[in-house]
Amino acid sequence: MHRHDLMFEVCKLMNPQPAIVWASSSSVYGLNKKVPFSEIDRTDNPSSLYAATKKAGEAIAHTYNHIHGLSITGLRFFTVYGPWGRPDMAYFFFTRDILKGKQISVFEGLNGFTVSRDFTYIDDIVKGCLGALDTATKSTGSGGVKKGPAQLRVYNLGNTSPVPVRKLVNILEKLLKVKANKVVSPMPANGDVLFTHANISLARRELGYKPTTDLQSGLKKFVAWYLDYYKPSGKKSSV
Repeated sequence: MHRHDLMFEVCKLMNPQPAIVWASSSSVYGLNKKVPFSEIDRTDNPSSLYAATKKAGEAIAHTYNHIHGLSITGLRFFTVYGPWGRPDMAYFFFTRDILKGKQISVFEGLNGFTVSRDFTYIDDIVKGCLGALDTATKSTGSGGVKKGPAQLRVYNLGNTSPVPVRKLVNILEKLLKVKANKVVSPMPANGDVLFTHANISLARRELGYKPTTDLQSGLKKFVAWYLDYYKPSGKKSSV
C-alpha cells in the first residue's frame, strides 16, 4: 500500500476525521516549461519516478476527499534546505564534500544553461505549514462515510527566487572558507529538471505565506549548524 493510501485510510476511519496537511512536491510540474510554476499548470508529465509518486499522491488525496469527505491540503515544497536537512540534497553533500576536499559535480544543460532551484528555507516552509493548518476546515465524513463536500486545496511553498547551483557553490565556498574542487558536467538523463520556480501568490493570499529568508542567509544558518553538529576536522562555527 502506498504511504499516502495508508495515511488517508487511517484518517477516513477516525471519528471525528481530522483535517490533513501533507507534503507534495514541486517535482509534480515535471517537464512544464511555463514559469513560474502555478497551481493551475499541468502536472501530467512527470520527469522522474519520484515526481510520479507525488502526482499519484495528489490524485489519491482527491479520491479520499471526494468519496470520504476528508479535508485535505497538499503543499508543493520547492527544494527545502536548512539545519537537520536531508543529507542527499545537493547543498548538504556539497558542504560535506567541499570540507573533505572531494570533487563535486555542477550540472549544466544544453548551451551552458545552469541548473537552478527555488531554494526554500525550512523556517519559511514551517510557516506555510502552520498557515495551512490554521486555515483548514473540518472534514465532513465520519467513520469513512461522507456527509457533504470537504475542503481540497493545493499550494506552492517556494521562495520565488531561483538560484543557479553554481551560485550555491560559490556561497558555500565563502561561508566554509574553502575552495571547492568542482567539475562542470552535462546534466545526466536521470529524470531531474533544469529549473524550478514557484508562483506563491495563491499561498500568500490564502495562507498568509511570506518567505523571508534568502539563500545567503539560509545557508549561513545551515553552515553554522553543520559545523557545530559534525565538527569536521575540528572546525568551529564562526559564521
